Amino acid sequence: MPEIEHRRHSWREPPGEHLTQKGVNLARRVGGTMGRFDLVVTSDMPRAFETAIAMGYAVDRQEPVLGYAAPSWEDEVDWTLGCAEFARGFALGGATTRACQTQADLLRRIAAELPANGRALVVSHGGIIEEGAVGLLPRYDYSDWGLSCERCEGVLMRFDGINCVDAGLLRLPDGRQ
Repeated sequence: MPEIEHRRHSWREPPGEHLTQKGVNLARRVGGTMGRFDLVVTSDMPRAFETAIAMGYAVDRQEPVLGYAAPSWEDEVDWTLGCAEFARGFALGGATTRACQTQADLLRRIAAELPANGRALVVSHGGIIEEGAVGLLPRYDYSDWGLSCERCEGVLMRFDGINCVDAGLLRLPDGRQ
């Protein structure tokens, strides 16, 4: 069963675009626990690309849509509140729905590229991860998932073909950022 592990980039110091040493250290630590991937895709923002490299993975390609946050959903949801908030926004049928569907379409295309038991790593940003998960599984119960993913946290999604059949939250085991 193909899997996509969708992770948030590591630490940077806003407004800087690049990882800090703290961010590189965290990405290295997390990357050492992740195993192999058949495909690695990041947003086109330096912090996402740098996170994948620091985790120990060569980047196969960058997808600009992974760095795009539809500005109009900010009127519908607070991205920091996590997947349950995006699911609420998805049900409105507006900008959040469209943003979630855009991310889900990309994740389905990535899943279609994978071999039967293949794995992909996707590195993007807070809010984008939640959009994708909700777009793939809009009726899933996210009530116990909590707030949006922190640095290097994410969602593991399992696919049957291009259909997402399960998802689970990937929190850092020791809670250290």
